[in-house]
Amino acid sequence: MSTTTTAAAAKGSDEKLPELVIDKHVAYIQALGKNQDFAYHLTTHLRLNAVYWGLTALCTMGRKDALDREELIEFIMSCWDDEAGGFGAFPKHDAHILSTLSAIQILVMLDALDRLDIPRVVSFLLSLQNPTTGAWAGDRFGETDTRFLYIALNALSLLDQLDKVDRELTVNHIKACRNFDGGFGTSPGAESHAGQIFVCTAALAILDRLDEVDFETLGSWLAERQLPSGGLNGRPEKLEDVCYGFWVLSAMSILGKLHWIDDVALMKFILSSQDTEMGGISDRPGDMVDVFHTHFGVAGLSLLGYPGLQDLDPVYCMPAAVIEKKGLRKGWVALPRRTEL
Repeated sequence: MSTTTTAAAAKGSDEKLPELVIDKHVAYIQALGKNQDFAYHLTTHLRLNAVYWGLTALCTMGRKDALDREELIEFIMSCWDDEAGGFGAFPKHDAHILSTLSAIQILVMLDALDRLDIPRVVSFLLSLQNPTTGAWAGDRFGETDTRFLYIALNALSLLDQLDKVDRELTVNHIKACRNFDGGFGTSPGAESHAGQIFVCTAALAILDRLDEVDFETLGSWLAERQLPSGGLNGRPEKLEDVCYGFWVLSAMSILGKLHWIDDVALMKFILSSQDTEMGGISDRPGDMVDVFHTHFGVAGLSLLGYPGLQDLDPVYCMPAAVIEKKGLRKGWVALPRRTEL
């Protein structure tokens, strides 16, 4: 990191920040799904994930009870694929590893894991790992990606079933996806990308194998993702995007390098992407809001120490208090929580 960035971060630490319009964002999340228009039906493949994004954002804003607990649980269980032993994104959809993790995360946050057939879910998750390469597939059709490996480890850890994993096989696959710049790709030989860096770094944290990460080289690559707007991109020559306010920051938090980012500039970028009238956060200022960027925008603000928010665990992307209660906290470091704007 350059001395210029260090000076900018230090200088900006006392600047007044715009307000996060929490009440508007809560109302926006509460309204999702009530208007079952054309767009609603086009996004059924993301529905269960969207519930996770919305609930986690509400938890981070200290408004967990804004959604009805029993209604949430009822919807989650309606997405169960009894043939596969996992969850689909919507009722009658095929089970997928991503929607299965979202279901588990929601049930953990709602203290409702007793509703889950844990042995069947564990069997489903373990069936998706390639016993030769260590790669994980997303579903029975076989597409592999480092995202799916992280998802499996996250889910199995939350279920206290990590002992079922072949750790060395899994770590060796992550190592095969590591690049000269310290980053990680979707598969061996794929370019480094902030999203894949998050999932690989977090997966290694879950496995207590961060010794496989070059902290200095990777930290520098991540710090270079910050653009003049204050926002972060996912790889060189790409546009900034609010969601990288989580992907990049979470990895830097795990590495203990969050102080390498100009925190004020990034918070201003995220906050300028709010719809202050109707609620929600977009990918960048002026675009349409969505629940995905709302969640990851709030998540990034939490890691940056924005005042009034609850702590978010960057390894599991869940409320820190929930993860600590389960005894799963790893050695990440967020910025100190501000007491005022």
